[in-house]
Amino acid sequence: MVYQRFQSLSPAGLLIDDVEIGPDRIVITARCRAAAAKCPDCGRQSERVHSRYDRRLLDLPSHGRAVQLQVAVRRFRCAEPGCRRCIFAERLDETVAGRSARRTFRLEAIVHHLGVALGGRPAATLARRLMLPVSKDTLLRVVRRHAARDSSPLSVIGIDDWPWKRGHRYGSIICDLERRRVVDLLPDREPGTVEAWLSRHPEIAVISRDRGGSYGRAAARAAPQAVQVADRWHLMENASAAFLEAVRRSMRPIRMALGSTVIDPALLTHAERLQHDGHLRREEAYGAIRTLAQVGTPIREIVRRTGRSRKLVREIVRGGGGDVFRCRSNTLEPHLAWLDAEWSAGCRNGAELWRRLRATGFRGSLRVVAEWATRRRRAERAGRETLRKVPPARVLSHLMLSLRDHLTKEDAITVASIERACRFWCRPATWSSASIGWYATVIPMLCPLGSQMPPAACLRPSARASLPIKPQSSQP
Repeated sequence: MVYQRFQSLSPAGLLIDDVEIGPDRIVITARCRAAAAKCPDCGRQSERVHSRYDRRLLDLPSHGRAVQLQVAVRRFRCAEPGCRRCIFAERLDETVAGRSARRTFRLEAIVHHLGVALGGRPAATLARRLMLPVSKDTLLRVVRRHAARDSSPLSVIGIDDWPWKRGHRYGSIICDLERRRVVDLLPDREPGTVEAWLSRHPEIAVISRDRGGSYGRAAARAAPQAVQVADRWHLMENASAAFLEAVRRSMRPIRMALGSTVIDPALLTHAERLQHDGHLRREEAYGAIRTLAQVGTPIREIVRRTGRSRKLVREIVRGGGGDVFRCRSNTLEPHLAWLDAEWSAGCRNGAELWRRLRATGFRGSLRVVAEWATRRRRAERAGRETLRKVPPARVLSHLMLSLRDHLTKEDAITVASIERACRFWCRPATWSSASIGWYATVIPMLCPLGSQMPPAACLRPSARASLPIKPQSSQP
């Protein structure tokens, strides 16, 4: 049955077959009027139907009910023997809906006008009252989709790599830092690919990149007129990594400053004893490497004699070696004050402490609390008031880079003790081996820490002119 009375209300090019009226929705079943369709590749008409599928479109509401078009779309076989597209689906009329659209054009226009006039959340509230099922994110996406593309030439761009598959294959992303939008995606991060793209855009004046050498070489060859700028994120990432490495190499004087130079194996838990034994074995092997390096043995010869990797040997020769306890942040740390109070009140059983701690919201395991109780009990037997471990290097570096107003009293005392006892280490001039000295000169040119401004705005013109990028290969 054909509903002639609804035909004048249906979009152009559709023939209504059925109308189902529900309490809150009207479902209109329709099909295309045309008997044939054109192939989108070769343009030849075809009437050979392969199959059908239902396509659902939202339309303008009617009488307080949402309207849904259920269109039976046909798939045709292409009549051209040499056409690569053997099967294609018929396209709806240009005034009905676009390709892969979920809404008709007339509903899309209303959604677009609401988004432009009211924005995201206010427009979504009004759309619900108008029986238009769209969210605030959908409204903003529609506004962006219909926004006119700015065709002005590029001036300041940022380039970085992104993973197709992390650790295996990487591409390059190029962004317009002045308009905050992605310009292009390149299939790889090879210098030749980047150089070819830059050669097609001679108007670029500033290139913001990381401190790797591949993008720098491509920019120097293809865009010699552009100023190369080290972007703030990579500067801070590399600086924090170098600072963390400096803290790790200085854990021995830090332990001396905090009074934890002697480790009594009898006071360690089973897990800590395993770490301590492994540390002693590593120190024995590292001592052989240091002995060979002191007599002038080349790194390649040390690798051959010891059987260690070149990366490890180079790290040991440069002063590395790691800490005794390579521990992570403990879930028990926020509850240590509560545990001390319960211990002082007379509760000395690890399981009972864990059950009480669970009642306060603790979600850790019994093993963590039991090890703390064992450590505390052994410390008292040794005649100490408390047994404290020096925080790991990552925690110490975070404390030393934090503002004093944001630290607890205990953390502030720890940082002050380290700075007072290790004054020679806290001077930036002594960090040159870890590239800290260069960062200490560069970072003041950028915006203050914590600023949320876009990267292009954070690069002052004076900093751009005086910020040469060293051709280093220190990827974050």
